[in-house]
Amino acid sequence: MLCLVTSALAMSTSPATVETRRRPSELWDRKTTEANGIVWRGNHTVSPLPHETLGAADLPESFTWCDKDGVNYCTMSRNQHIPQYCGSCWAHGAVSALADRIKIARGAKGIDINLSVQHMLNCGTAGSCHGGSVDGPYQWIHSISDKTGTGISYETQQPYLACSSESKDGICAHADWSCTPENVARTCSTFPESGGTCTGLAMYPNATVSEYGSVSGADAMAKEIFARGPISCGIDAAPIVNYHGGVAKDAGDFVDHVISVVGWGTDATEGPYWIVRNSWGEYWGEMGYVRVAKGNNALHLEEQCAWAVPGVYTTSNYPCDEDGGNCAAK
Repeated sequence: MLCLVTSALAMSTSPATVETRRRPSELWDRKTTEANGIVWRGNHTVSPLPHETLGAADLPESFTWCDKDGVNYCTMSRNQHIPQYCGSCWAHGAVSALADRIKIARGAKGIDINLSVQHMLNCGTAGSCHGGSVDGPYQWIHSISDKTGTGISYETQQPYLACSSESKDGICAHADWSCTPENVARTCSTFPESGGTCTGLAMYPNATVSEYGSVSGADAMAKEIFARGPISCGIDAAPIVNYHGGVAKDAGDFVDHVISVVGWGTDATEGPYWIVRNSWGEYWGEMGYVRVAKGNNALHLEEQCAWAVPGVYTTSNYPCDEDGGNCAAK
């Protein structure tokens, strides 16, 4: 089963293709996307856009944030498929790229900040375990950042459990996934038989988004990545399900998955390629990464991408007690 994302192209796919790919049809079309408060290919920015200010000569032949001048600015690889399958690639790709940009802003100093996909599944309007959109995650974080001054929580307060409110598989049917304080940020004191309880936190480390936008086309993508950091992009996942290495060059059919693009390079035989981090774990591909041909829209990778500028993020917390009692949400 593949992760499902918004794609206008997907709506025109023939029944024969869908049958061959054996994938369900829960795609968010433009109407559904906008009905959930997401601006289709949104662009909210006050900063100069790199693809408008940089020239082609400004870009090197190869570049990656995973090894820039000997420093790794890439954060953890994720696996959306455990503890059970969840079609939340749209959240994983966005969260990974945003965490990278926070690490870039910090000069790779300190422990990596990893953001909570589960918070977005519990409270966001950008999608669920049954699909979502490329643009929605950053628009949602920006929205709550503006309204509350608090953004997306950190993974240590809301770990990924691969569930959303409509999910009934595995552990999902046995818990509440609504947007309560406990499902934003929580801690649990001890075993229930010892009087332990779980507490939703009113104060917790979090990260905000100050700006967001969309970008497409190889040239504009490369300039955005080079100037400000990795981006999240839609891709056709079917040709890379059994990817074992090398440069993926299939044309693809349509966007049905989201990944993050961290840079590019050139293969002596295959030519230029994008360096793509997937969310299927490090057992897959090239330690969780795939190289995709660059410049010819292979796998539809160059059609629909999103970027975000980090706003305020927590590096010095308000100290909560172990049981969270002094930080409990009312």
